[in-house]
Amino acid sequence: MDIQLKKYVLELKHTFSISRESYDFQDSLIVCLSLDGKTGYGEATSNPYYQITTEKMISEINDIADELKNYTFTSPEDLYSWLTLKNISNFSKCAIDLAAHDLYGKLLNQPLYKIWNTDIGHYPVTSYTIGIASVEKMIEKLEAFPWPIYKIKLGTDRDIEIIRRLRAHSNAIFRVDANCAWAPGETVKNSFILKELGVEFIEQPLKADNWEGYKTVYKESALPVIADESCIIASDVEKCLGYFNGINIKLTKCGGLTPALQMIKTAKKSGLKTMVGCMTESTVGISAIAQLLPQLDYVDMDGAMLLKKDIAQGVRIEAKGKVIFPELGGSGITLN
Repeated sequence: MDIQLKKYVLELKHTFSISRESYDFQDSLIVCLSLDGKTGYGEATSNPYYQITTEKMISEINDIADELKNYTFTSPEDLYSWLTLKNISNFSKCAIDLAAHDLYGKLLNQPLYKIWNTDIGHYPVTSYTIGIASVEKMIEKLEAFPWPIYKIKLGTDRDIEIIRRLRAHSNAIFRVDANCAWAPGETVKNSFILKELGVEFIEQPLKADNWEGYKTVYKESALPVIADESCIIASDVEKCLGYFNGINIKLTKCGGLTPALQMIKTAKKSGLKTMVGCMTESTVGISAIAQLLPQLDYVDMDGAMLLKKDIAQGVRIEAKGKVIFPELGGSGITLN
């Protein structure tokens, strides 16, 4: 296989803020794997919370580039097993794994959802994220982009006020994500108020390692609670039983589509709701997520919708969340 790395700086339409950080630009690495005249594309973004930079990923992948070029590619799953033996981060594995899946589907001339025997006749609608800002700015974003489901980022000293004010301007479904900013008692108290305000669930309200706190919240919350930072890799899924109602899988954090498929399978067997979320990715990463849609209860794949300018074509999300899948095999990605 031939391998090529492309670094991009993605500019956002608006400053994106969560409880622990704000940014206007997102560094992204695209991995291109080519074989027999076909090229597959994968993506992973930098992430300060997990101490991942594009430079780190480039260095890790370059260290195994010669081996990758000589690797006999048969399936993404076999390649992923090989990658697990290498000293690279899950973010780097993700970019390679996504590219391998896209390449595999293109070689077979089949989209991934068909290879996995899933039906895109029914799928969940993606949420659209409203990042932390002044309440007025959050209302402005909401009104400028009418959508059926919003994910509202919280973690301020005015969280309930934010939801009350936004609710006055929209009848859409609300989901809230506190990104580890709340305490257990605060979460339980907020859950009853938020339920009255039409919130569907709360994502990762406490710090990732506060398992005792999550035990309390799980028992006492008026709303379901979804794990994000507390559920990173496949072995974390079963740990969430009795602490969470569902899990939010991030491809970059778990290592790509291969482990994500296993996490979905384990979660369903365990009775946990399944969700896949995105970072601020381009259409490269979002098109990979979209292949999983028939297997999910919820999805947050609005990353490319938040960008001023995309770098690729693939899966498109239209009004009211309708997803248009390309005819091209794999994840259906072409770079602009």
